[in-house]
Amino acid sequence: MLPPPFLVVNGDAGGGLLLVCEHASNEIPAAYANLGLPDEALQRHIAWDIGAGQLARELARRLGCPAVLGGCSRLLIDLNRGLDDPTLIMKLSDGQLIPGNRHVDPDNDRQEWQHRIETWHKPYHAEVEARVQALEGDAPALVSVHSFTPVWKGAARNWDIGVLWGNDDRLAFPLVSALSSIEGVKVGRNEPYIGGLEGESIERHGQGNGILHACLEVRQDQLDSDAGLGLWAARLEKVIPEALAQARKIRYAGGHDCQARPPD
Repeated sequence: MLPPPFLVVNGDAGGGLLLVCEHASNEIPAAYANLGLPDEALQRHIAWDIGAGQLARELARRLGCPAVLGGCSRLLIDLNRGLDDPTLIMKLSDGQLIPGNRHVDPDNDRQEWQHRIETWHKPYHAEVEARVQALEGDAPALVSVHSFTPVWKGAARNWDIGVLWGNDDRLAFPLVSALSSIEGVKVGRNEPYIGGLEGESIERHGQGNGILHACLEVRQDQLDSDAGLGLWAARLEKVIPEALAQARKIRYAGGHDCQARPPD
């Protein structure tokens, strides 16, 4: 049995909000034999965004909005990458060689490369796009839910949550402001990554459709328990609607010309 390209949490499109979670699953078809990796490797952050899928599901339930979750491991194919991105099918991730991906690229095994695109990548993005087009209201929004590893290449990452964006910061700045007001929460601005890179979901389906969008990255050690998941679900259940209400008042000017910039 192949893992599905996506899973859907149904909700009310009339609220104008869609959640997506590209790295919700660590599923790899049995025929791929874990891509040559031991079972424990599939529990690491290289295979999925730990806790992100559960958080996205719970947020969709609390907010009553639809969500689209990726159905396969990012090691099989990364749903948050463009088709010309060299990390679409990773051969090395955080020091771990991926034997089953060694020759999977357009030059060496184009058939398998194309198979993964057609089986998982294209259907996922087709579903997200269809859900975006079904959103109602004057200012629909897309929020991508991710998580990040606390340590990367030996360096500690001390943000509790990061807000990522590209050229349109209408939603990102209100999110930063609201999250920064929570006592004890350290917020990264385009940390630990810069958002809106070509091919990412918020760039493709958010920026590409001219709708409000942002990516949220929660540190994984804060999502590895029911208590942590519940805490962040409760925080974001409050923060996201507040930020959306503010963002919907801002006229898009592009880039950093937008208003409602959060305090330093």
